[in-house]
Order: sequence, then structure tokens, then C-alpha cells
Amino acid sequence: MKTSFIISLLYLGLFTAQVRAQNPIATDTALTTRHGPEQGSLVIIGGGDIGDEIWDKFIELAGGKDSAFFVVVTNATPTPSEYITNSLAGFEKRIGKNRFSVLNLKTIREANDEKNLRDLKKATGVFFIGGRQWRISEVYLNTLAHQEFFNVLARGGVIAGTSAGASIQGSFLWRGDTKGHHIIAGDHTQGLGFLRNSAIDQHILTRNRQADLSEFIRIAPQFIGIGIDESTAAVVGRDTLEVIGKSYTAIHDAKSLPFFFLREGQKYDLKERRIIRPPRRPRGENNNPQPASEQ
Repeated sequence: MKTSFIISLLYLGLFTAQVRAQNPIATDTALTTRHGPEQGSLVIIGGGDIGDEIWDKFIELAGGKDSAFFVVVTNATPTPSEYITNSLAGFEKRIGKNRFSVLNLKTIREANDEKNLRDLKKATGVFFIGGRQWRISEVYLNTLAHQEFFNVLARGGVIAGTSAGASIQGSFLWRGDTKGHHIIAGDHTQGLGFLRNSAIDQHILTRNRQADLSEFIRIAPQFIGIGIDESTAAVVGRDTLEVIGKSYTAIHDAKSLPFFFLREGQKYDLKERRIIRPPRRPRGENNNPQPASEQ
């Protein structure tokens, strides 16, 4: 496994250098954040059922039910698909059918055609459904559509995604091989990079993947590994990550290998690579409150 990782990283370095030479995506060299977006937010969901607390946070970050407009990217799953139908039904139930549109472009040429990007230009939120993450990168990577995704963040909007839609948000595309998700560093290695210098895994406890990112981070310590279980989300604003949902998020940090878990309500500083502890109560404040039934 170690040899395959090293080879993949060598290819990644070569590929990244080539992409930067012809990349139409505007880059900001004055970034103050290390991993997260300068403006806007990310909601990175580990797959499975998406609970109300995750939906509510996503809609809130997009401007609220009455103001938000979403673009739902369905490329990860081939059409027609019951999975797409169910995903869109979730949007219609929560925000109404007039508050979102579907984006499923087929070619790089289409993703570079301004007339196909009109809804993206007014979106306050983007949602990538699950499936296979390489299908997203094959159409949108380094295109004008990709730039418009970044523009949503620049306007203070939110980008969210579940399962494949989580992994595509990283810079290194984890499980991006066309032959199957069992190949963790394969023939597609560049994600859309909303969370910079990162690799993102999903379904980690449900599919016993919680340790899979550790070797990669050991070899490439400049990256941060984020592994998210089902029905759980990592919400990122600038360089602060907060966990919401029913299960756990694993942080793979070269300083703390192999990994550690965060649960709902816990926060992590991606820039400083440390857990954000809740503030201590002032001295003299009651630190042992009585149970509610006894108060």
C-alpha cells in the first residue's frame, strides 16, 4: 500500500504542475486561511440519511428558506436514477421546487459555456449528490463552472455534498478511481479543492474506513485528512471545522497520527491543527448544576 501511495503522490505532483500551467480557475495568492474558504461555508456530509440538523444548517448558511437559491449537481450518479429522484424530492420538501435547479452537464465544453451557468451565477448554495466522485471531476474540474462554484463561496454562500459530494470538495480526490471505490488513490486524483490541501473520506464507520487516510497523511503531512461517518457533517467556515449530526468525524493530522474522533458540537482549528476547547467558566460559577428534575 505504501508503494502505491508514493507512486500516486508523484503522479499528483506532476499532474498538479501541469494543471496549474493551464488552469482557468482564478487563484488568490493572498489567502489567510490554510484549508477552509476565505468566504462562505462548506457542509461536508458522510453519506447515509441526512438529518434535519444538517439540512437546517445548510439552508441557513445559504440565506434561509425564503431567500436561498440552490443548484443541485447530479453528475455523480448516472441518470436516470432513483437516487437522484429521492435527492431532489428532499430539496422540494424542504425549500420548494422553485428554490433550486439541477445541473448535470455532460462535457467539459458544456461546463465552459456561459449559457449553462446562469443559475450558478445567482446561486447561494450548491449541493453535490452522492455516487462516484470521478464523474464530477471529469466534467467540471478546471472549467468555468468550477470557477462559478468558487464564486458562490466568494459571495458568502455555501457548498455542500454527501458521500461522493463530500470527497469531491477536497483537493486530493480520495477513492477517485474509475474501477471502483476500493482503490483509494487511483486514476483521478484532483478534487475541486474547496477545502485546500485535504483528502476527504466518507461512510467511515459504517464501512470500516476510519483508518484509511492515515498512511496517506503520514507520507504527505501538508494535507489534512477528514473522514466523516454517515448522517454526520463537517461544517467549515474559514479554518474552523465543527461536527454536527449523529456520529463521528475522524481527523487525520500528521501531528496526531493515526487519527482522532470529533463528535457533534466539537470544533477543530484547521490552520493551527488543534481542537478548539470550549471556554472555561468564570471562577465561582456553579460547575456542578443539579439535574433538571432537581432544579
